[in-house]
Amino acid sequence: MAPVRIVFMGSPKPAAGVLDATAEVAAANGWSVVGVYTAADKPEGRGRRLAPSPVHSKADQLGIPVLTPPRLSPPEEQERFRSLRADLVVVAAYGLLLPAAFLFEPKHGAVNVHPSLLPRHRGAAPVAGAILEGDTETGVTVMKMDEGLDTGPTLASRGILLRGDERTGPLTDWLFALGGQLLAEVLPGYVATDVVPVPQPDQGVTYTPRMTKAEGLIDWSEPALLIERKVRAYDPWPGTAAVWEGRRVAITEAAVDSEEEQLSGGEVGVRGDAVLVGTGQSSLRLLRVKMEGRPEMGIGEFLRGRPDFAGARLAT
Repeated sequence: MAPVRIVFMGSPKPAAGVLDATAEVAAANGWSVVGVYTAADKPEGRGRRLAPSPVHSKADQLGIPVLTPPRLSPPEEQERFRSLRADLVVVAAYGLLLPAAFLFEPKHGAVNVHPSLLPRHRGAAPVAGAILEGDTETGVTVMKMDEGLDTGPTLASRGILLRGDERTGPLTDWLFALGGQLLAEVLPGYVATDVVPVPQPDQGVTYTPRMTKAEGLIDWSEPALLIERKVRAYDPWPGTAAVWEGRRVAITEAAVDSEEEQLSGGEVGVRGDAVLVGTGQSSLRLLRVKMEGRPEMGIGEFLRGRPDFAGARLAT
């Protein structure tokens, strides 16, 4: 098998593990990762100092050249890509659309690690989508990319069962770790043409668009079951919150209460140690909150400091 020149594209922490897996499979097969595309450095922390993306840091550790263009469409960027003479592009949570030159000019095209069981949950937020829909199973798919949105034929997929208490952050980490393993297993066979891409079925297609900050504001007319899922799905971003006394109150942990309470939407009630909020169906039991300007805390501690919260009316 001729040596394969790989270009990797990704940015967040979960993608750094996929880069590690890509570098390992390359080394095991006498291939090379000749370049890494990732997001530009961003300000972080109180000092707002510029910090590299996790993939950038991992590439530096591995000694791989890094490129951070804000766009890939300019002709000079596509020429710079061609100068790398890539045989294969590997993508994991990169964030920019790939022009045709990146998708089709490399000998083996471009493959993507996508954290869902395609064709379910195509789009920008597949992990949150699985939690919001109450899926009992999700997984990861390695697919060959085309110009559509996660529409390319699949090389392999692997599923996991969900308990119903998952949050987007940790579940994303787990799925990309699984995706790195699957990628390492399938790439040699794909390059050797032993693994044949299989078109996705037309049935079962769903889309999960990029989330907005406004989606994190709770609509108390919605059922408690959906609101509780949003608390988990929107962690860590955009978070889930209501407004009380003009200040944002983030709800970081909650549960659906099984007992009937005569509370109207957004009304706060107390039953023993339980702090409940009325919704469109059932009540939401608050477990942990974070009021604007204060640290996160358990609801009992919060209520001791703000006893007037009992009987409050929460707005979106």
